Amino acid sequence: MNKDISMAVIRRLPKYHRCLNDMLERGIHRISSKDLSEVIGFSASQIRQDFNNFGAFGQQGYGYNVEELFKEISDIIGLSKSYRVIIIGAGNLGSALANYGFDKLGFHVDAIFDNDPKKVGKKMASVEILDINILETYMSQNQVDIAIISTPASVAQNIADRLSISMAKSIWNFAPTDISVPDDVVLESVHLVDSLMTLAYLLND
Repeated sequence: MNKDISMAVIRRLPKYHRCLNDMLERGIHRISSKDLSEVIGFSASQIRQDFNNFGAFGQQGYGYNVEELFKEISDIIGLSKSYRVIIIGAGNLGSALANYGFDKLGFHVDAIFDNDPKKVGKKMASVEILDINILETYMSQNQVDIAIISTPASVAQNIADRLSISMAKSIWNFAPTDISVPDDVVLESVHLVDSLMTLAYLLND
């Protein structure tokens, strides 16, 4: 990641990608920063500043070629290549993630791990559930780009430690707790309950 680009800009990229994809599906081939701002909710100057972090996109008086800009944003995010994914935790959340359809974006779930003997050996979204005890062996023998933790909070840190020791590149944490990882492991946490409580506050404010 370019250290000069702020996380605020990086976190806006998926919204640009989603918006541009929607435009392509609706047959829109050209758009100005002003029109894009009305669709996406960012100011035109903010959009131009964001794009300028990655090069010169668009032409004055013409605007942006939607298909070309979509491809550029896809490449910037890293969607021009595929990623090997594993899920630790075959409960309801793990099942939802396995069935979500990340394949369309190039994220392929290769294995799911759990500690429940009743689940091990069965399949979830056509992917075999493996015994958590062989996690390190699997990591040593297979390419794993992203490890998703969807376990109870009580075991999440232990799983993160095992993944880190096994040279995990990145962890997407859905466990309802904060975890810590070494500096060389990329961590993104999604706290669903935190988001729900924020919604409750706004609802009652």
